[in-house]
Amino acid sequence: MRDVLPVLGRWYAAGAPFGLATVVQVSRSAPRGPGAAMAVGPGDEVVGSVSGGCVEGAVFELAQETAAGGEARLETFGYSDEDAFAVGLTCGGEITLLVRAVTPERDPGFGVLVDSVAAGEPVTLATVTDGPARRGAALVVRPDRTAGTLGASGLDAAVTSDARGELALGATGLRHYGPEGQRREDSVSVFLQSFAPPPRMLVFGAIDYAAAVARIGDFLGYRVTVCDARPVFATPRRFPDGVEVVAQWPHHYLRDTDTDERTVICVLTHDPKFDVPLLTEALRRPAAYIGAMGSRRTHTDRAQRLAEAGLTDHELSRLRSPVGLDLGARTPEEVAVSVAAEIVALRWGGTGAPLTATEGAVHPGRSS
Repeated sequence: MRDVLPVLGRWYAAGAPFGLATVVQVSRSAPRGPGAAMAVGPGDEVVGSVSGGCVEGAVFELAQETAAGGEARLETFGYSDEDAFAVGLTCGGEITLLVRAVTPERDPGFGVLVDSVAAGEPVTLATVTDGPARRGAALVVRPDRTAGTLGASGLDAAVTSDARGELALGATGLRHYGPEGQRREDSVSVFLQSFAPPPRMLVFGAIDYAAAVARIGDFLGYRVTVCDARPVFATPRRFPDGVEVVAQWPHHYLRDTDTDERTVICVLTHDPKFDVPLLTEALRRPAAYIGAMGSRRTHTDRAQRLAEAGLTDHELSRLRSPVGLDLGARTPEEVAVSVAAEIVALRWGGTGAPLTATEGAVHPGRSS
C-alpha cells in the first residue's frame, strides 16, 4: 500500500470516498503478498494491484460497490474458484482480500496513516477482517498514540500492544482475538499492516557504479546515502534526486550511523585505505547485506588485510565479495542489477538460478 498512499491521501483529504482492496492472506504461488493494495476512487480511477493483473477486473467491481456505500467484504480467489479462474488466476495460488470503503467519516485515522508514512515515521494499520466485530473497522497505531477504533476498548488495547511490539520489525499479517481482546480466543481476525521506515542503503565510493547502485536502491524502496571522503566526487549533482550525499571518511561516517538487520552496505571504493577500516566497522555491526566491489585478487588481498586487522572467520563470512551475482555484467547499470539481484535473493532466500532450472512454487515461503 505504501506506493499508492500519496494518491489515497489526496482522495481522503478531498473527502472523496474510495474502495480499498487489501491482500490479507495468501497461499501457495500467489503473485502478491499480504499488504498489496488496489483502490478505486473518483471517476473510477484505479491505483495499485492485488494480483499482478489476474483478478483486478473482479476486484474493481467489488471496490466500486463498497465505495458507493456497500458493506466491507472478505473475498477469496483461488485456483479452485471457478469465478476466479474465469478472470485469470491460473497461477495455482489463493488470495484473500478485504474490500472496504474509506472516507473521513468511516475511517478517521486514515489521514494519520498517510501523514506518518510520508514523514517516515513507524505506524501500523489494524483492520478487522472477520468475526463478531464490524468488518472494515480500522485502528491506526503509532508509538505514542492511536487514531480510530475497532469497536471495543479491550480489543483496541490488545491490538495496540501487539502492533507496537512488532512495529520495529515491520510485521504484517493476521492476528486473532476475542471480542474484547482476549488473547486465548480467536473469534475476531485483525489484519496488522506495519509501515516501518524504509530500510537504509549505504553506498561507499562516489564512482559511476555508485550512481547506478544508488538509483536502483532508490527504486527498490531503500533510503540511500552515498559517502566518499573526496568532496570533488561527493556532490549531489552526480546522483539521483532524493539520494543523500556525504563527504566524509567512510569509516567515520559509518561509526556514527545507526544500522539494523535491514540495512544494506555496498563498498565500491576498492582501495585498502578506505576498505579495511570501513569493512572492519561494517562486519561487526547489524546489517542485512555487506558487499564489496573488486576482482578476486583484490578480494584475496582485502580478506588478508581484514584478518590481520583482527576480524574472525565468522565476521569475514558475512562479506559478499566480489559483489553481485554472476550475470556477466559490464556497464555500471548492469553491475547495479547484479548487486540488486544478490540483495533480493539474500533477502528472500532465492538461489539466483534461472526459474526454468528450478522446481516448486515461484514465490516460496509466502503465507499469512
